[in-house]
Amino acid sequence: MMGPVESTWGFAVLMGLLGSLGALIPACLVLFIPDGWRNRAMPYLLSYATGTMLATAIIGLIPEALEHISILEVGVSLLAGLVLFFVLEWTVIWRHAHGEESGHEPHASGHDHGHAHGIAKKTGMLVLIGDGVHNMADGIAIGAACVASPGLGLVTTLAVLGHEVPQELSDFTILLSSGFSRWRAFFWNTVSGLGTLVGVVIAYGGLGYAEAIVPYALSVAAASFLYIGLADLVPGLHGRVGAAKCMWQFAMMIAGMVTIGALTMLPH
Repeated sequence: MMGPVESTWGFAVLMGLLGSLGALIPACLVLFIPDGWRNRAMPYLLSYATGTMLATAIIGLIPEALEHISILEVGVSLLAGLVLFFVLEWTVIWRHAHGEESGHEPHASGHDHGHAHGIAKKTGMLVLIGDGVHNMADGIAIGAACVASPGLGLVTTLAVLGHEVPQELSDFTILLSSGFSRWRAFFWNTVSGLGTLVGVVIAYGGLGYAEAIVPYALSVAAASFLYIGLADLVPGLHGRVGAAKCMWQFAMMIAGMVTIGALTMLPH
């Protein structure tokens, strides 16, 4: 006979799967856009992705962390996260990308010239790591809410699902632009998305400890989004383009920010 705890456990796992895979399914539609159309749309999709990443960090993750820890702790966590992703980029990940590029042509800049839109492969790897941390924090929040009540767990999951759909769309766009094939992008983004389920398990294994690390995880995730957005994506939008195209890219970046801003106003 299944007791209340087991029943709640099963419900929490279901909510974790909904919060992760539920966002991936609609977002992965970008994988099925014909190559020619997607290549023409990529500068605008990357602009939208840049807006969503910056807005998620500044008006989503950082304010959420500040509700639980001091501004000093958030600031230190942000700096630690920026240093962490700098080290990741310029040691293990950079060397791996450099080794792949050296077989084709000299490495003249931080961009992968084998791709049409100048986003290096290391950017895709950093996105997967940062989004994995963010997803785990979401999972801890879902797990804690499910322990409180199934209703609160469902509301929290829907809130996570709402902001994750545009975020996952942005992730797929960046992965494709950084040289991932469609199926590699789908596979690795799914693995990253399952961090939500890992967070649910962590929340049940030691709820008090898990809740304590959430604001720090959110701050590190915010640092990763800021680093990727400002160090890798924004410079890639500074190519020589006409005024009309530049204005459309700017409009898409603002649209990404507005999307996240609207979603943060939903109850959660």
